[in-house]
Amino acid sequence: MSGFVHSVGGQTWRFDSLREVMAKASPARSGDRLAGVAAGSDAERVAAQMALADIPLKHFLDEALIPYESDEVTRLIIDSHDRQAFAAVSHLTVGGLRDWLLGDAADEASLRALAPGLTPEMAAAVSKIMRVQDLVLVAQKIRVVTRFRNTMGLRGRMSTRLQPNHPTDDPAGIAASVLDGLLYGNGDAMLGINPATDSLQSICTLLEMLDAIIQRYEIPTQSCVLTHVTSSIEAINRGAPLDLVFQSIAGTEAANASFGVNLAILKEGYEAGLSQKRGTLGDNLMYFETGQGSALSANAHHGVDQQTCETRAYAVARHFKPFLVNTVVGFIGPEYLYNGKQIIRAGLEDHFCAKLLGVPMGCDICYTNHAEADQDDMDMLLTLLGVAGINFIMGIPGSDDVMLNYQTTSFHDALYARQTLGLRPAPEFEAWLARMEILRQQDGRVQMAGQLPGAFRHALAQLS
Repeated sequence: MSGFVHSVGGQTWRFDSLREVMAKASPARSGDRLAGVAAGSDAERVAAQMALADIPLKHFLDEALIPYESDEVTRLIIDSHDRQAFAAVSHLTVGGLRDWLLGDAADEASLRALAPGLTPEMAAAVSKIMRVQDLVLVAQKIRVVTRFRNTMGLRGRMSTRLQPNHPTDDPAGIAASVLDGLLYGNGDAMLGINPATDSLQSICTLLEMLDAIIQRYEIPTQSCVLTHVTSSIEAINRGAPLDLVFQSIAGTEAANASFGVNLAILKEGYEAGLSQKRGTLGDNLMYFETGQGSALSANAHHGVDQQTCETRAYAVARHFKPFLVNTVVGFIGPEYLYNGKQIIRAGLEDHFCAKLLGVPMGCDICYTNHAEADQDDMDMLLTLLGVAGINFIMGIPGSDDVMLNYQTTSFHDALYARQTLGLRPAPEFEAWLARMEILRQQDGRVQMAGQLPGAFRHALAQLS
């Protein structure tokens, strides 16, 4: 196939490559315009979407968006592709895949079986021709369940990462935030700190502090300090109590190089984490963060649109059987996702594509202070993702991260989503919350107990 042609309103549009038709079919966003790959008009975008819908899925196995020879992520995608799993949809076009996904034949079991047969580019392509309700409908069918010290991703459950960041890594400030979050039922996905410094001593101190809290109160959760994977490896070598191994990842080899990682380094971190044997229910232990625009910001996108680059990162993630993955959707800024509308669409795309590929996806529902977005936009995305079956979200004091200086979701936001949508914490953590008299079930919904649990009165007194 030498190109793709479609006519709209009497005008014929030609797209010379799969990379071009994918980029121009993308819903409008500032990052693609910045990269010079976006459609020049709404008419061209519609023509690209209609041309994309007619492309056979098999074509994605014949035309790599980034050459196999020059990109290890492309090699991973092609070499790990499961043709037997792909056989169920191999006769379809992109549009045909959309129709199949929306139908009753695409249930939880069939979607789980299909995941290894889809490439990220196929998932990205079908997302580009789907409405918001389509992205929600299909994603809520899919469950990706993982285990470490508790169980993530079960139907009817929504977990939270308790994020007690502090601008100076002050232990008392972090402990106060942890206590606040636990009292709202946050923290079943993990207790996870973005450290203010890269000091290995500080990282080890934070890991020891979080582990002490988990052990003292027998909390069925896990901890993570979001440092570079090589620092995590060194912390493990020093005997630090490290549960989850973190790393930011992207969808191209060059973008990952800008993070100081490649597949070999990630494998080393994965194996170091496994050597700890700290999981009690399972050995899913990697934690990855992604976000649309990271490849473009590193000038490492190869002319591929930002949403497709993002989806390629999920091939990297699933290769290491992660416990958690999340898109930090609005964190990079308005240069990539300009306003609330673009952030909402991107968050739903990322969640849909990741789940379709078998990745345990969460979302940091967030925006920067110079974006054309506000907390109402985040409420809309939070609610939509809750309906769509998100694995986890963030919980941060007052929804304002005082260390990273961006706006996200608060401890109370998680309680809102659980109460409104009838969602519950991870089962092991839910039992602990009930035992500690923090939350209770009333008519099948989560409620606060209405009193300060005796187990935490002493802890609060120590902080004051």
